[in-house]
Amino acid sequence: MGNLTGKRVLVTGAGGFIGSHVTEALVREGASVIGFVHYNSRNDWGNLELLEEEIRKEVNVFAGDVTDPFSVRTAALDSEIIFHLAALIGIPYSYTAPASYVAVNVTGTLNVMEAARETGARVVHTSTSETYGSAQYVPIDEKHPLVGQSPYSASKIAADKIVESYYRSFDMPVVTVRPFNNYGPRQSARAVIPTIISQVVSGFPEIKLGLTTPIRDLLYVSDTARGYMLAASSQEAEGETINLGYGKGITIGDLARMIIEISGKDVSVVSDESRVRPEKSEVTQLIADNTKAKALLGWEPRVELREGLERCYAYIRDNLSLFKPEIYNV
Repeated sequence: MGNLTGKRVLVTGAGGFIGSHVTEALVREGASVIGFVHYNSRNDWGNLELLEEEIRKEVNVFAGDVTDPFSVRTAALDSEIIFHLAALIGIPYSYTAPASYVAVNVTGTLNVMEAARETGARVVHTSTSETYGSAQYVPIDEKHPLVGQSPYSASKIAADKIVESYYRSFDMPVVTVRPFNNYGPRQSARAVIPTIISQVVSGFPEIKLGLTTPIRDLLYVSDTARGYMLAASSQEAEGETINLGYGKGITIGDLARMIIEISGKDVSVVSDESRVRPEKSEVTQLIADNTKAKALLGWEPRVELREGLERCYAYIRDNLSLFKPEIYNV
């Protein structure tokens, strides 16, 4: 999966959903991993707490704050590669706390790039398909215009441009990966699939959702992590932005029906107005063109949607205590 054995790597956002899976993949690959997690008084490492013990003990956990340049610099001192995943990602929360998104997603990315510039580390930066806004054409390739339809997406566009500027201004070895909608074990209920499954598993007679018409391209997280690993070692990918998506779309309504079918339960779906995003902010359609990832990285998705959903259903069923299905998690 690349020449990462023995490499000194830093993963920012290691306690997050995708970050924990990238961290796990790097450990299995034989890399020497520092997992940067957000400092808190409970010494809670987020999703790293859920890794198998033999994996977790191989991670050198660094608690800090990506908005603090000194913290980032200290964590990055000896790194050869930085996987930058630290971000605020909940779209609804960005409506009420936009300054936090600028601080974490924009200033945090600036701090990472400055640290990498000093150490000479290669950076694999995380973008998001939300930067495209509602599709102006499908499938969406990397030349699609960028549209700030939410404070979250605007902050990620700014972060992407900072990374691009450091590549162009300072000739830094960077790759930007742009994941579409990810899912898998350890994802929080601020995402739609855990939201649906946790309600179904809990025995709710009705599943509360926002709009059911938006179309999403869903990629299983192990496929995403593999894309990050390949991006870290591909010389052809330097300076490029690369979509990581399955290449097929499904409406939220059809997704809910598939999950209900997997559950074997009799459940209905209802619209909850409190979960509906502002009309001009809602992204109506996202379907990836993953041609570039196949060409530059030799990457392609392996996990079919139904298989991935069955894995997610089993995980949430067995770990329901990690969720609060009775509330709307923004």
